[in-house]
Amino acid sequence: MAKKSKKQQAGGTPATVALTAAGVDHTVHSYEHDPAHSSYGEEAAEAMGVSPDRVFKTLVADVDGALTVAVVPVSGTLDLKALAAAVGGKRAAMADPALAERTTGYVRGGISPLGQRKKLPTVLDESAGAHPTICVSAGRRGLEVELAPADLATLTKAVLAPIGRG
Repeated sequence: MAKKSKKQQAGGTPATVALTAAGVDHTVHSYEHDPAHSSYGEEAAEAMGVSPDRVFKTLVADVDGALTVAVVPVSGTLDLKALAAAVGGKRAAMADPALAERTTGYVRGGISPLGQRKKLPTVLDESAGAHPTICVSAGRRGLEVELAPADLATLTKAVLAPIGRG
């Protein structure tokens, strides 16, 4: 994977700027977003020609009153009970989309686990470790970033846990 230069960083998203500032190897993939597509994550996988098991969606949930980020493969769903357990909580529900957007600084379908406005506790599905690289949103619809799961976990201070359901 190519490291992005300072010149490429200019005009980037907070996610790509954070990756460059941290010196993390990554590759940015862009594609034309189709507003009619039913799933942002599946659209990304199809557009990049990557298995949906390697493309991860970023979801924001409310765990016992605290917003928490869950990063799971687009090929599955989020297990809210497992997410709550992973952060020592009792109950989790999907966060209000408008609150998720305000808190992260990203729009729905483009929320990245990286470079968020407010740093939130993050849980990465343990299946990410089965791949040398995974793709997550780079901060806007039609833009993905590919990086090593260990780098994502380090930058987001993520807990790895079995939070995804196939």
